[in-house]
Amino acid sequence: MALSIPKSGYSRFLKEGAQYFKGTDEAVLRNIEACVELVSQIKSAYGPNGMNKMVINHLEKLFVTNDAATILKELDVQHPAARMLILAAEMQEKQVGDNTNTVIILAASLLEHAAQLISMGLKPTEIADGYESAYEKAAEILPKLVASKAEDLYDLEKVKKYLRASVMSKQYDNEELIAALVAKACVQTCPKNTSNFNVDNIRICKILGSGVHSSTVMNGMVFRRGSETERKQVENARVVVFACPFDLTQTETKGTVLMQNADDLLKFSATEESEVEAQVKALADRGVNVVVAAGKFGDLYVHFLNKYNIMGVRLTSKFDLRRLCRTIGAQAQARICAPTVDLLGHCDKVRVEEIGDTEVVVFDKQTESSNVSTIVIRGSAQSLMDDIERAIDDAVNTYKALTKDNQLLPGAGAVEIELGRQIEAIGEKCPGLDQYAIKKFALALEALPKQLAENAGLKPTEILSRLYATHQEGNQNDGIDVGTGAIMDTVQNSIFDLYAGKSLALKLATNAAVTVLKVDQIIMSKPAGGPAPRGPKAQDEDDDDVGGMA
Repeated sequence: MALSIPKSGYSRFLKEGAQYFKGTDEAVLRNIEACVELVSQIKSAYGPNGMNKMVINHLEKLFVTNDAATILKELDVQHPAARMLILAAEMQEKQVGDNTNTVIILAASLLEHAAQLISMGLKPTEIADGYESAYEKAAEILPKLVASKAEDLYDLEKVKKYLRASVMSKQYDNEELIAALVAKACVQTCPKNTSNFNVDNIRICKILGSGVHSSTVMNGMVFRRGSETERKQVENARVVVFACPFDLTQTETKGTVLMQNADDLLKFSATEESEVEAQVKALADRGVNVVVAAGKFGDLYVHFLNKYNIMGVRLTSKFDLRRLCRTIGAQAQARICAPTVDLLGHCDKVRVEEIGDTEVVVFDKQTESSNVSTIVIRGSAQSLMDDIERAIDDAVNTYKALTKDNQLLPGAGAVEIELGRQIEAIGEKCPGLDQYAIKKFALALEALPKQLAENAGLKPTEILSRLYATHQEGNQNDGIDVGTGAIMDTVQNSIFDLYAGKSLALKLATNAAVTVLKVDQIIMSKPAGGPAPRGPKAQDEDDDDVGGMA
């Protein structure tokens, strides 16, 4: 009879089949390898010449984009260390709305250089400390590199100049057009106190057909719906908004009506009709000529709306309903009634237009400024319009960031080279083991301009040496012209990076890299065994079994 040998170590208290990795080789280097592998898939999408990725998610929805945040979100990465980099990029997306690829590439570059230092014999904690002190130096240097300040956020030409670079990284050929559209929409909706600017006030309506150059900005709201009634256009509209269907309300309890003869049937029908007519007439008496409802329009109500020449518009989204109320100054009613005049909204013009073969309802505010603007995007394919929408989102978020912090840094790799040059000089003078990590931090910053040059089909080594040479001479605003491969003055060419965006990207990338370096053990408990759970039961005996066995 064989002796049973008791378990020792971690396996004593973990579930059967659990995995455990410990030490530099098994844990730290394995994590670094995973992060570098992830970024190798993403970095070719960096910059104006970045390549698009075709991603098909778990719902079989197709994405064709070079936006790092979208690609990472849809990839559904499982590796815990790689997830840390993705979480850092998501935080950048939430806070600033741009520079997500910068965070990922810089963090991976820091980790790649850390792996070299580990192979030289340095401990991960020493490297992490060196990186943190290098970031502190970078945070001190960065404010000195500010090239310009966004002065007048109501001047269309200036705003367009500030937004160009953020659009260029997503839509290289259409940056002038998209920057002009976003600048117009932002300036129209920006309140007197710019810090109160709300990103949500700029809506996007995508209509298939034509080309990108047919895209326009409309002052007000545009919905992809037709009119429910015969009237298609109203000037100087007085609008009532209902947060319920414009139809007869169904009672919760079942009612029974006993009818003895044909007169009873006629009286019942006439009572219903007179009640509906009274409701619509009360609205018409208040001067209402547009009814907006959050549900279906009943046939009887549509008949009387046509009789009193009132336009009916149906909206399906409660968020759109809320924004429309804010745009026209109305208060949504919970039930069908004739509200007082102060609860009604006002719009200069409500009309049905046909754009391409799509009917849209336009709530047009013809004043120069408005609470809400809508950018109508045209395009030949849905994926193209989705990508333009992401570029517009980045530009709108850039404007929002400028209302909070108006400082601008030189773009096109100029900031990274100057930071790297100055941090390298600090590392030379630093005593102790920290100097190795500080120098590697400076080298890691090269990854961004290097990738810009590589994606533009240029020779990275040659471009970097020319950049270092011109920065050594004191031209700290010089960056890469990705079109020609020449070195140019980024300020003269209006290629700017947000100070707030770059500062946060440096912080998040360093934090993510340091966190990964400080992990020395990976413990994975085995998932619980047993059969797969059953699906949901059928709602009714007559229904098919919707779940069945998984």
